[in-house]
Amino acid sequence: MGYLRLLLIPFSLAYGLVVWIRNRCYDRGWFSSTSVSVPTIVVGNLAVGGTGKSPMVEYLIRLLAGTYRLATLSRGYGRETRGYLEVSTTHTAAQCGDEPLQFKRKFPQVTVAVCEDRVQGVKRLMETGHDVILLDDAFQHRALKPGLAILLFDFRTLQRPRLLLPAGNFRDMLAERRRADVMIVTKTPVSAESGEKDRIRRRLEAGQRAPVLFAGIGYGPLVPVSTAIADAVELDWDTSVLLVSGIANPVPLLEFLSERVGSVQQVAYPDHHPYTVSDVRRIKAAFDRLPPGRRLVLTTEKDAQRLWTPRLQPELASLPLYMIPIEVRFDGQDERVFRRIITEYCAGASRSG
Repeated sequence: MGYLRLLLIPFSLAYGLVVWIRNRCYDRGWFSSTSVSVPTIVVGNLAVGGTGKSPMVEYLIRLLAGTYRLATLSRGYGRETRGYLEVSTTHTAAQCGDEPLQFKRKFPQVTVAVCEDRVQGVKRLMETGHDVILLDDAFQHRALKPGLAILLFDFRTLQRPRLLLPAGNFRDMLAERRRADVMIVTKTPVSAESGEKDRIRRRLEAGQRAPVLFAGIGYGPLVPVSTAIADAVELDWDTSVLLVSGIANPVPLLEFLSERVGSVQQVAYPDHHPYTVSDVRRIKAAFDRLPPGRRLVLTTEKDAQRLWTPRLQPELASLPLYMIPIEVRFDGQDERVFRRIITEYCAGASRSG
């Protein structure tokens, strides 16, 4: 831990006190928490960003969309609009946020909405007859009481001291995991040993009712961002890649690429960064510095929503720009356990509602 973070520990203690008081006010009923009659599934975390909430929401969409009239509800982080908005494929990330736009473009048959007030947003979706509502990043939004809460932990985060903001990366106390119905350790490396997983499971399950499951991540085939690109591309040692990312944790993707291509350079921005023309010019300059041979620009699906906008398309048109899909991949039996938890909850809640 850096010395600067040590100096911030008193501020973390003050922040922690505020968070503790807020949670106790909800626990004792001094702050109201609204329950609704339709199945509501919250996907959240205790740390700041980078735990794989978006791939988990997409996993749930694939699992449930064929059975239920499904909706997702997000805050729409970074959007320039306010209030309730139902997302369409023609919206921009500035209007609705990058993750909701990604959901809508990948799953156009699913209703995708954004609203800062989760209670109001859920009520609007209920009025239009939805059977199940997925809430992205709403574990700390206690004004709404979820039917089922999925809490994610990044495997690497659990290896570091779990300090609260601003000294650490946690925005809520580890004890609040008691509100979860299932805990998932995401981005678990294939090389993780069973003894290490057992230690993590015992630590998280201690005194808790929720099971602890493990999942890694997998990357799909590259997808052209520009419609002008027709050729399918596979990664190999003859390829040089410029990775453009504005996400919380690009390390797993960097490691994945480093094992598969001859050269990887990176242009990194903060999470949810709104790309500008000057950013694209910086990207083009970095692309020109790549070694000769087959070269391409690679970005995440989330970044692609902010990059491929009408204002930036003329600047990007000359680049071989691809995005790489990411998906959740559970360990063996853990997938069967997780799918059973979700399907039984949705079926039971739908019957009782």
